[in-house]
Amino acid sequence: MAVPGFQSLMLPILKIASDGQEHTGGEAVDLLALQFKLADDERRELLPSGRQSRFSNRVAWARAHLKLAGLLETTGRGKFCITKRGLEVLQSAPANLNIKFLMQFSEYAEFRAAPRKSNHHDGEEDEEPGQTPEEILESSYQTLRRDLADELLGRVKNSSPRFFESLVVDLLLAMGYGGSRADAGQAVGRSSDGGIDGIIKEDKLGLDVVYIQAKRWEGTIGRPVVQAFAGSLEGQRSRKGVLITTSQFSQDARDYVTRIEKKIVLIDGEQLAQLMIDHNIGVTEVANYVVKKADLDYFGEE
Repeated sequence: MAVPGFQSLMLPILKIASDGQEHTGGEAVDLLALQFKLADDERRELLPSGRQSRFSNRVAWARAHLKLAGLLETTGRGKFCITKRGLEVLQSAPANLNIKFLMQFSEYAEFRAAPRKSNHHDGEEDEEPGQTPEEILESSYQTLRRDLADELLGRVKNSSPRFFESLVVDLLLAMGYGGSRADAGQAVGRSSDGGIDGIIKEDKLGLDVVYIQAKRWEGTIGRPVVQAFAGSLEGQRSRKGVLITTSQFSQDARDYVTRIEKKIVLIDGEQLAQLMIDHNIGVTEVANYVVKKADLDYFGEE
């Protein structure tokens, strides 16, 4: 089954704490994973940031909402237990717990109202029930990033061959290849098809070189083109190559590079745009948001 939304985890967490004993966040994650019969890959699924599992994040936020409503209380680093109010809620045998249910408690209602003074309404309808704030933020970020990548790729496709050549050199330098820009500029020369072909230092010391070919194509690049590139590597007595395109590679072409002795990296248009974003090529920063969390070590008194 899919990873349950954080609201679906509220009642199970409260039931785990119903024994009145102290429990840990890790214990809750383990018990809930068994209860919801999550497969290993579902439990290990990460948020887009790659820093926390989606399931652990949702368990943590379910606990946070229960605490804000006064149903759970924190007893130590990553530890919690049920409150008198929490036991009373369980005794009422609710069918489920969600944001709408928790709004009956004044502390929680005040919390929900504070950041929603203008264009939002309290309750479940103003957010997807399954998503935590981190997921909403990261989903919005990924949408912005995809839109930016599409815009960048469109501009690259409409650029001149000379500009494309300069862009690839800038990107490779930003990624740590080529030594100085003068070295990179000398190493890469123009080709007759509007792309660039040449060699560039693999590292700043020039201990090895990489053969590069870039193609501003619209159609899919198939195996014959990649195979010809591998042949050109042989002529250059090079073991490594990078083939960059503004379009895409066929699956046959991608399979081919996994079966040959030489190391050839294929970078398609989508990956090219993502690398430009990652290495600040052709983009500028508009805003920078720092997301913080409580430092449990600071507040720990043990």
